[in-house]
Amino acid sequence: MKRNFWINFLSFILGLVIVASFFIFKTTLHAQESEPILPVLQIHPLPITLEQWQPQEQDDYFCSLVSPPIGALIWTEFPIKIYLAQPELEQNTASYQQFQKWVSAVSTAIQEWNIYLPLNIVKEPEIANILIKRELPPLGSSFNAETGKIEIPRARTAQTRYDLEITKTQPPLLTHRMTILISPRLSETSLLSAARHELGHALGIWGHSPVETDALYFSQVRNYPSISVRDINTLKKVYQQPTRLGWKIPDILINKGLDF
Repeated sequence: MKRNFWINFLSFILGLVIVASFFIFKTTLHAQESEPILPVLQIHPLPITLEQWQPQEQDDYFCSLVSPPIGALIWTEFPIKIYLAQPELEQNTASYQQFQKWVSAVSTAIQEWNIYLPLNIVKEPEIANILIKRELPPLGSSFNAETGKIEIPRARTAQTRYDLEITKTQPPLLTHRMTILISPRLSETSLLSAARHELGHALGIWGHSPVETDALYFSQVRNYPSISVRDINTLKKVYQQPTRLGWKIPDILINKGLDF
């Protein structure tokens, strides 16, 4: 009788192990199926303009940057196409004149960065890699769990964000599009500084410098800095990092029709 007890007990334990193993296997399989499979991280060749960049000063602020999950936010096809959003305005009006000043300042910032990466202003937003809009960035809000209050940050004058896309080429590639919002309330000098700063983000510098003489300094300063050697040293280092952008989309995602 005691022997039968132990046989039944061991059979019960074995059954529990089998059931547990089944659920563990099923959960693992479900997790694997639900996780998107993106291109592996790889390094692209340096653009010729950055490859030729050999300054005497080697300092940079690469260690201060953020590393997105998809890797470096770099461009692999040149020239990078930029579209300036065109509002419907009547010519010879004050609003039209203000917009022309905005275009002039943003175009100057584009020309400055064009020395280091090939850029081209296009007339069709559909083909643009970077969209620049004359809009006030949204405030946004966050909930403070300690105080139980909704916190609204101070107004921002400019903002850059990125969205992932899949190219219509064969084979399809993972790519991205940058959108820059710049406040229409800025003075010409402030506008140029903001455009210069946000373009640095859009070209791949995803973070800020702790030094106020760099264009990507984290805060506004009285004397607006130009693009510095440290900015370009950092940009070059970014383009030497691995990324998922610009590489072939795995067939499993193409078959599922995944859309970003």
